[in-house]
Amino acid sequence: MLNRHHRLALLACTAFVTLAGAAISHAQSITSNETAAAEKQGRVTPLKTLTVRTGEQEGVADTPLASQVTEQELDDNQISSFEDLGRTLEPGVYFNRENGSVNIRGLDGPRVLTLIDGIAIPYLDDGARDADGGIDSFDFSELSTVDIVRGADSSRAGGGALGGAVVLRTLDPEDLIGEGRIWGGIFKFAYDGEDESLGGSAAVAARYDNTAVLFQGGYKKGHERQTGGDNGAYGTGRTEANPADFDQNNVLVKVKQYTDSGHGFTLTGERFDRDEDTDLRHAQTGATYRPGEWDGTEVNKRDRISLNYEFEATDDDALFDAANAVFYWQDLIRESGTHGVRYATPAGDYQRLSEVEDRGFGSAGYVEKGFDAGYFHHTVTLGGDFYINTTTQYSSGKDSCGPGPYPPFSSCNFLHSNQSDMPDVESKRFGIFVQDEIAFGETGFSLTPGLRYDWYEHSPQETAAYSRNPNYNGLPDGQDGDALSPKLLAKHQATDNIELFAQWAMAFRAPTATELYLDYGAPGTYLRLGNPDLKPETSSGVEIGANLGDTDFGGRITGFYNRYRNFIDSVDAPVQDPINYPFGVTQYMNRNRVQISGVELAAHKIFDSGVTLRGSVTYALGKDLDTNERLGSVAPLKGVLAVGYETETWGTELAMIAAKDVSEKSDASFKAPGYGIFDLTGWWKPGQVEGLTMRAGIYNLFDKEYYDAISVRDVTLTSTGPGRAFYSEPGRTFKFSLTQRF
Repeated sequence: MLNRHHRLALLACTAFVTLAGAAISHAQSITSNETAAAEKQGRVTPLKTLTVRTGEQEGVADTPLASQVTEQELDDNQISSFEDLGRTLEPGVYFNRENGSVNIRGLDGPRVLTLIDGIAIPYLDDGARDADGGIDSFDFSELSTVDIVRGADSSRAGGGALGGAVVLRTLDPEDLIGEGRIWGGIFKFAYDGEDESLGGSAAVAARYDNTAVLFQGGYKKGHERQTGGDNGAYGTGRTEANPADFDQNNVLVKVKQYTDSGHGFTLTGERFDRDEDTDLRHAQTGATYRPGEWDGTEVNKRDRISLNYEFEATDDDALFDAANAVFYWQDLIRESGTHGVRYATPAGDYQRLSEVEDRGFGSAGYVEKGFDAGYFHHTVTLGGDFYINTTTQYSSGKDSCGPGPYPPFSSCNFLHSNQSDMPDVESKRFGIFVQDEIAFGETGFSLTPGLRYDWYEHSPQETAAYSRNPNYNGLPDGQDGDALSPKLLAKHQATDNIELFAQWAMAFRAPTATELYLDYGAPGTYLRLGNPDLKPETSSGVEIGANLGDTDFGGRITGFYNRYRNFIDSVDAPVQDPINYPFGVTQYMNRNRVQISGVELAAHKIFDSGVTLRGSVTYALGKDLDTNERLGSVAPLKGVLAVGYETETWGTELAMIAAKDVSEKSDASFKAPGYGIFDLTGWWKPGQVEGLTMRAGIYNLFDKEYYDAISVRDVTLTSTGPGRAFYSEPGRTFKFSLTQRF
């Protein structure tokens, strides 16, 4: 049954869709009348044909190592999060909810690059206070395509793409405006039982002559993400999720100018804001925090303004065949905090809020030119990027401790606040790459050598907030470095439906500001340190595979082997200080050698009868070659098998998802058991309403208790903490959505 807030949200969404649809219909009527009058007077300018790019893979995603999810597939599978994306469509993609990052092939955090319209979304981490993440600061309803690039390849993507890259493209006017039309729109409404959320979004685009405008906005309101537990007790043993409320909204505005000479310009403004408040009942034991008096807050915000330039040659005399560039400003904020009343020392009102911000501007782009040289055809691409930014961390709060200093082992000595745990860090990043795809006549075989040069510089800045840190001893040293990342890609188009590929590539990642300069703790307690002497991570990897078939019958098989040097990890410091820091010292260090290898398979078949089959298997194994420890960040064996039936007006599918940790050893504190769950989904397009699609699904059909190995890898079960099922995935949930295209 819908509560008052849900009913209001539903009414608001319905009213918005109705009014917007009426306004657009009225505008179309006026425009049609004006156009007819203009035609009679002979003063109509022919409109340039818009080319819909959906299905094309561009820039970083222009590689056989990438797979694409289109807007239609996002809608059909009711995808509104990275968890949804990796559930059945991209089973090798995970989302680690503990650190707020995408995991590909056992790597996450800053080792997976996320791009939106060619702009990198930085991964934020405060190092000690849980204000990490930020790469999910967008709404899936604003996307046109999602490309997943698997494997280490910095030559095109740049620093940070050790595990791969998530390449997002937002809606363009041509995605909504059909051929021969001057406007188009899409409206969506969705209910998700996983977090009892209701949401709506709308996108409208219109054009006049060679100028087009797009407006897109979305709003969602919901509650806590469910678990499979049923114990709602306060404190120890709780297995139900903590009650929570969240609000999420986004706005996207684009103004696009087309030309008859192949040039295009797009001015974009985007805002995303998600705010969540949680009643932390699992920590309300009555001793320190009593029921109803301990809450948490999580905030994720991103703003950007960008100018895109695109060029596609209209004749053979052009200097370049294609070009693309983006100039942008971006501000990303991640906050995490707690507040309430303490009953243990220090008693009274208590509040903490940690904020990490990355604000900067930059540019990225490339040019492309093809030419023949005897037997060979060359396609040369030259590109690069730069980014100048400032990273800021600050912890604010209040308590009854007073100004200090405090004696060793005092409770107040653990409560560091109104300070920065690292200096502000001004950073610069620059990269340039060149690659040449060399096609051997008409053989279908090509070689693509590539080379990238990256340079970075981190400069700590003196601030009053950092000088208040109890461990302050002057500014740490800055750091700069560079790297060359070569690659060699071989492709062979054996037939129209068989593409074979093999690639060797190196990748590079500079240490983050947090990894270099974190300084959290106080004498008499513990210490969490960065390391200004960290070396950049590098990798070398081989990938061999094949893309087979077409949309009706096909598949993909890939095997990969990667080695990483100077792998950055937080470990116990080699020299402990039990006198000043009796609770231990941890510090970021470089691991010497790490290895990750695995295999990925996927296949699909659509029968003439309407029956559909699809399946996939992913397996990877990672270990430290010096200690032989298994990496807990590498996901277990996972398989998906789905069978469905489709007609022109309706369809249904039953999918089985199974996972099993087949390794002999795990260094994770909590080893997730294997599982098998089922999802039942369906859709219907009523013929009475053109453009309307209704979708529904039952997820975890048999209400099985299961766990995501990636999100629980750092969980430690204790006798005073929540019960095991507190960390489980949702039980049986329902999802329903309506999509109306105009």
